Amino acid sequence: MSKAQATSADSAPSHNQLDTKAQAWSALFSEPMSDLVKRYTSSVFFDKRLWQADIAGSLAHAEMLAAQGIIGAEDHASIQRGMAQITSEIESGAFEWRLDLEDVHLNIEARLTQLVGDAGKRLHTGRSRNDQVATDVRLWLRGEIDLIGDLLKELQVSLVDVAEQNVEVILPGFTHLQVAQPVSFGHHMLAYVEMFKRDAERMADVRRRTNVLPLGSAALAGTTYPLDRERVAKTLGMVDANGSPAVCQNSLDAVSDRDFAIEFTAAASLCMVHVSRLSEELIIWMSQNFGFIKIADRFTTGSSIMPQKKNPDVPELARGKTGRVVGHLMGLITLMKGQPLAYNKDNQEDKEPLFDTVDTLKDTLRIFAEMVGGQLNPATGKKEGGITVNAQAMEQAALKGYATATDLADYLVKKGLPFRDAHETVAHAVKAATTHACDLSELPLTVLQGFHPAIEKDVYECLSLRGSLNARNTLGGTAPAQVRAQLARHRARLA
Repeated sequence: MSKAQATSADSAPSHNQLDTKAQAWSALFSEPMSDLVKRYTSSVFFDKRLWQADIAGSLAHAEMLAAQGIIGAEDHASIQRGMAQITSEIESGAFEWRLDLEDVHLNIEARLTQLVGDAGKRLHTGRSRNDQVATDVRLWLRGEIDLIGDLLKELQVSLVDVAEQNVEVILPGFTHLQVAQPVSFGHHMLAYVEMFKRDAERMADVRRRTNVLPLGSAALAGTTYPLDRERVAKTLGMVDANGSPAVCQNSLDAVSDRDFAIEFTAAASLCMVHVSRLSEELIIWMSQNFGFIKIADRFTTGSSIMPQKKNPDVPELARGKTGRVVGHLMGLITLMKGQPLAYNKDNQEDKEPLFDTVDTLKDTLRIFAEMVGGQLNPATGKKEGGITVNAQAMEQAALKGYATATDLADYLVKKGLPFRDAHETVAHAVKAATTHACDLSELPLTVLQGFHPAIEKDVYECLSLRGSLNARNTLGGTAPAQVRAQLARHRARLA
């Protein structure tokens, strides 16, 4: 008997039986599954999005089985032909997804068996749905991480565009939501570029650990068939930085591990937190009390009762969706915390939160890239819309909170005062300016000299907003020269 014949020697049901009985294990049971349990345990209507990964994994597995002599060349060709037809059916919408076949894997396997007969049943040799689903989710998530990486790049480019247009615009920098020191608005925007840069780095790191092959671990203990798992890994592009195949090294861990899903959701949660922080600032800046920016009308809504309202719905909703994604992270961690090795049905519950996290993050990044940077006009080749900056309102706000007080303290330190003494002296000056309802820069020189005789006429340069901005010309500082240097760095990195 050949190896190909031996694999089908077990008394497996015919493909017609598989189609009518539905469950692959039905020969053991004396009664059918109830309709209620079918609905409760079925995952096909949300995990069918894994179909491309499922077919890719199956084709790589079949190619390896044929190369190892475990199935014959004719069966391999039949599997390839059947999978091509299934792909066409799914893409055209003609494929029938059946609840009684429970999940994406059994739906595709049943259809393959209908199309090619016993060759379809031989495909499952040396694997289980446990390692199959673990592989499918990893393959699918790998592709989604790549798309998210592209979207993070688009958002960074949009932020860089806005920053480049507003290097010289003065914004009041806040701590505790109190005016602290003047900063370049471009510098402020680049702070978010740094955040999303770290998010992209985290996603790339998650991808590395996601891109590892569980297939061939079978149910939990490995298999008796002479599989070449490294060959499958190479076929599927599951390789490390050196191009070597990346294969899960412990069969128990391979089928039960969902660290990669949790790690992705953690990275996604942190990315959404960054979006939420930006959203909060956009909401504040857009309010009439600030009036720092306008957001294009297509990203806002009106009120059903107050005709004057323009509401920042997109940033508000993103702020809310952040809680949703963080909730998914908590759900996945809780899902895994009490599971013994190896695979458990609990793990079916990993997909909906993971899928929703991916969808939410992609949609959010896509809309924010356009909302911040505008939309490309094909006629002009330039981006239009996005955030409109009110530079005058920003600068006027910076003048309200004695934003250059620290600059006066630094001035006195350079005249020889210890910083703590300078700090105390400036506090008295601020109190005087408050009493006279004027800015520090508007106090007469004689009044300033009353606080310390070392103060001279050149003090007014450091008390101006522009002088304060230009003075912070150190690496990472807000001086326009430094901001332009950072812009050049980001442009080169994102090119």
